[in-house]
Amino acid sequence: MFWNLFAKRYSAKEKVLFRFLRQSKLFEKLTDDELAEFVPFLHLRKYVKNEAIFFRNDPSQALYIIKSGEIMLNLDVQDKFEELIIIKKGESFGDNALLEGARRNYNAICYSEYCDLYVLPQTNILTIFEENIEIKAKILHAFAYYYDQYLSNVFKAYRDTFTFFDLSEAYLLAKRNMSKIQNEDD
Repeated sequence: MFWNLFAKRYSAKEKVLFRFLRQSKLFEKLTDDELAEFVPFLHLRKYVKNEAIFFRNDPSQALYIIKSGEIMLNLDVQDKFEELIIIKKGESFGDNALLEGARRNYNAICYSEYCDLYVLPQTNILTIFEENIEIKAKILHAFAYYYDQYLSNVFKAYRDTFTFFDLSEAYLLAKRNMSKIQNEDD
């Protein structure tokens, strides 16, 4: 067996962190060396029950990974909140922070008594992407795959509950919004 004398060695604590990060679909394909690029920028934040992490339409300035606790993602619809999902340890959210200029699509609220979240600022993510195209490709591929699965699930839910909403209106609205965003960028 060939052993590289110059290969970077990681501590047991770092290896535990790498295994934890790989629980997130965005990071599961990264090597230890690639994950190590993110470690200096991870900030641990604590939240208490019902504390907001962010609100819909806020600028997407960070990616979050749940170390402990539960987070509720919800939408504000008129005067009430519609629960989307409760997510737990190892899951990430706020992933549109991978896209420069994006805004939050939902609210994120601490659902359990306490939550510990790793926060990865967008500026650091984008710097890593600029410096390492392979990391960028792996993460954006995972991101695209995740959103493709999500869209497939939305269409399946629509087929299963046919009269729930008008798909053509929803699709047309989404297409108009995309055109508006593209025109703003021009």
